[in-house]
Amino acid sequence: MSESVHAKSRGIRFFVPAGLVVAVHLAGLAVLLTTEYGPFAITLALLAWAFVNCFLLVVLRRPGVCAALALGLIVILIELSRFKFGILQLTLTFLDFLIIDRDTFSFLLSVFPRLQTQLMIVGLAAVPLLWALWHFDPFRVRRSLALSGLAGATALISVMAIAVPEQPWEPFQGVNHISSLARSGVVAVSRLASTGWIEADPPSERPLRLASEAHAARSPALASADTCDTTAKRPHIILLLDESSFDVTAAPGIKVPAGYTDFFKSADGKRRTMIAESTGGPTWYTEFNVLTGLSARSFGDLKFYVTRIAAGRVTRGLPQALQRCGYKTVSLYPTYGDFLSARAFQKGTGVERFIDMAEMGVNEDMQPDSFYYDQALKTFAREQASQSPVFMFVYLTANHFPWTDVYRPDLTPQGWTPPGNTAEVDEYIRRQTMTANDYRAFTERLKHDYPDESFLVLRFGDHQPAISQKLLEPGIERAKLAKRLMTADPRYYSTYYAIDGINYSPTNLSSALETLDAAYFPLVLQEAAGLPLDPSFKEQKSILLRCKGAFYSCKKGAEARRFNRMLIDAGTINGL
Repeated sequence: MSESVHAKSRGIRFFVPAGLVVAVHLAGLAVLLTTEYGPFAITLALLAWAFVNCFLLVVLRRPGVCAALALGLIVILIELSRFKFGILQLTLTFLDFLIIDRDTFSFLLSVFPRLQTQLMIVGLAAVPLLWALWHFDPFRVRRSLALSGLAGATALISVMAIAVPEQPWEPFQGVNHISSLARSGVVAVSRLASTGWIEADPPSERPLRLASEAHAARSPALASADTCDTTAKRPHIILLLDESSFDVTAAPGIKVPAGYTDFFKSADGKRRTMIAESTGGPTWYTEFNVLTGLSARSFGDLKFYVTRIAAGRVTRGLPQALQRCGYKTVSLYPTYGDFLSARAFQKGTGVERFIDMAEMGVNEDMQPDSFYYDQALKTFAREQASQSPVFMFVYLTANHFPWTDVYRPDLTPQGWTPPGNTAEVDEYIRRQTMTANDYRAFTERLKHDYPDESFLVLRFGDHQPAISQKLLEPGIERAKLAKRLMTADPRYYSTYYAIDGINYSPTNLSSALETLDAAYFPLVLQEAAGLPLDPSFKEQKSILLRCKGAFYSCKKGAEARRFNRMLIDAGTINGL
């Protein structure tokens, strides 16, 4: 009798914990099957589940505890990915964990102020549960077996990720969170192992032994710059980022109001084209271009995180060059400064005064252009009191997606009549008309309020809107569109830039070519303002002339890699 009781007791002690382990694995399977779509993604996600479990087993050996931790981790990752997608329209990637900084957590807490309390509650609830599992889990897995499983899962994930490269639209679908994360890990590790954070020519193989020899061999960017007279009368410089704006008549069959294309002309009557490095989304690529004069594409698959990677590590750029000539440098940023480390990045490039959404006193980043122009006028009045020339980088957001809703109908221009396109396209054009009207009002205010001051204005579209992808080539197959985007087809990356003078005629527009990559804007502005160039910008001017306005695409990236190496040697790119 006692023997059967003992046997029954042993059976309970075995089957109950075993059942719990199986139940946790089934729960994990259910979570993955409801968030992953397609045989490839499901297989990759299951391999990721095996990878996490085997990794934990190597450390803890207890399958019950490891399965519970893996389940919790998978659920948290999926929720984080959904959160990120809700803000950036992009799912979680491996780089989100490789580049963890204070700004990321600060931004999360700004958007969700109760998140810290919620995380503490979840953590306190999880501790006793994990302790119970640890105490009652009778099973142990040999570390050698766990290591074999870990190696096998790693190999299979790598093979699958390399054999089926991620397509450009996949991270923007909001699904397949775990499989996409696993695949991005392979890409990121491979990228860092092959080229590092940024593409650059290798350093010279011949070591520099003497101080005099080292000085002679240094990059031109390290040489002494021409002096800049800080007492000279300089034009104030305003750089206007016109969100998602391009001349929509580039698409066939689009109807526009009379005078629509006039907005895209410079003061000299010319229409100029800017080549962006993104389309339909990441403004911060162009932000990086116009502040540093460098290419986000130099960061390869890591370029989505370019401002976070560059924060405090890339110090060369337009604001620093302008400070040398006595300018006050200001940025009016339309969202929280912690977003993608924007504050840290811009301050590293020389922005002295960074004013974000919170400091402007608003809790929504989408405001009419007139709001940001009013902020710019208030800021200029404060900064100009020092009698120094002022540089302001101003973001406009009224034309941000979506265009399926009518944004601020109360601000519709007087006499507006929809041109007769789809409702989405007509809304896009209506907002552009609002932008044009607000810009005219802004320039009139500057002329009226500061008749004795001169202003140089460069305005540009940061990238094409997402709707352009279905307008430029109607009915194009998805695979062909993906190829266009992957190969940076200019049709999808062209916007506009225009140069205006208020009580000022630009000194030198030789760099303001008809078609120009965004990375040359710092050069254009300095020459237009009559400022002497430092050696790095002189070198970049020679690249512009050799490459006829192209930067990264010139010689398949060779010019950009050589230039990056010069800046690394000069110490204006550090730690990359």
